[in-house]
Amino acid sequence: MSVPKRPSEPLHRHVRSPRALTLGALAAAAVVAATALIWGGPAAGERKATPAGTAEERPGGPGAERPTGSASPGTASTDVYAHTRAGMLSPAVKEHRERIYVPNSDSDTVSVIDPEKMKVVDTFAVGDLPHHVTPSHDLETLYVNNTQGNSLTPIDPETGKRDDPIPVDDPYNLYFTPDGRSAIVVAERLQRLDFRDPETWKVRKSVPAGCAGVDHMDFSADGRRAVASCEFDGTLLLIDVRKRKVLDELQLDHPGSKPVDVRLSPDGKLFYVADEVANGVWKVDADTFRVKGFFKTGRGTHGLYPSRDAKVMYATNRLAGTVSVIDLERRKVTDTWRIPGGGSPDMGGVSADGRTLWLSGRYHSEVYALDTDDGEVRARIPVGAGAHGMLVWPQPGRLSLGHTGNMR
Repeated sequence: MSVPKRPSEPLHRHVRSPRALTLGALAAAAVVAATALIWGGPAAGERKATPAGTAEERPGGPGAERPTGSASPGTASTDVYAHTRAGMLSPAVKEHRERIYVPNSDSDTVSVIDPEKMKVVDTFAVGDLPHHVTPSHDLETLYVNNTQGNSLTPIDPETGKRDDPIPVDDPYNLYFTPDGRSAIVVAERLQRLDFRDPETWKVRKSVPAGCAGVDHMDFSADGRRAVASCEFDGTLLLIDVRKRKVLDELQLDHPGSKPVDVRLSPDGKLFYVADEVANGVWKVDADTFRVKGFFKTGRGTHGLYPSRDAKVMYATNRLAGTVSVIDLERRKVTDTWRIPGGGSPDMGGVSADGRTLWLSGRYHSEVYALDTDDGEVRARIPVGAGAHGMLVWPQPGRLSLGHTGNMR
């Protein structure tokens, strides 16, 4: 499949020629008990996004009745990031080395950064076109997603050793259901979501996305639903996780819209969706699966990362060379940090202590370390070409939902 070209920016995927550990029984049982979920819910028809404040969105208007395609939000007492506060590391990661794993899509390598030394301490080859590095649900293994290589490269986070690649079709991105029973391989080129056994990696069900560029996703507070972005169609998908089916599709109302990263608000009531053409972030109601608002951030808005206290979210604007700081209580941008001399902040994560925001420089072959107090760039570290979905590890949390460390 040919990849649609992006206006005024390089392609982030280039089609080129093709080229695990578990927790102990007691720990696994504890994780399963802690994440037991109730599933279910019917489907709904397609809807188009409408601007917030119209009759359809106001209380008492036509949109006031809860549609059957609800994304199942949390309650007033929900705090989905309660277990990801600074220093709240799981016993499963206590022996893991502090490292930043940077997949270099155009170099087919992974650069490994020691955050204390602020320099690359290892570089190794992986499969063709690596895009993200993803922690397993049980936090015991890290996976490099080799898209064109059709494989996952396992990494032992305690030793840094790699294992033999696991054959998997088109793993652009990787997620895990909240109960840990399924891995979801986001096969972007093949336009599908593959629900797989996370140990054998056999396909349990392949779900057609029905859209071009299915990329990123996040789960509702109760784990029943997920929202996925379709970058090249300008749409969002509502997915029933247990039934493994697409329930609904939401067309974003902006010319050429390209939604990318998706993250749930701390109270579970909103999905924030980065849009690299609309140059901002959509607020999608987790209950009604309708747009509740939009705010501008900067050109090429791409990644979304909550702070360790879950009070703000960092939005990366890779074409503007800036990071927008979003106040999650007031739901507005309160500050903008600029990369001195220009940059392309893309994807990454917050350090375990919450003091540093680590981001890849997609078009500059570098990694940025930003002070989370004021956005000052502490370091710019040279890495391979096409630095993309890098993982900061270890991170606080009881379990991983995938991507570059969506922890809960």
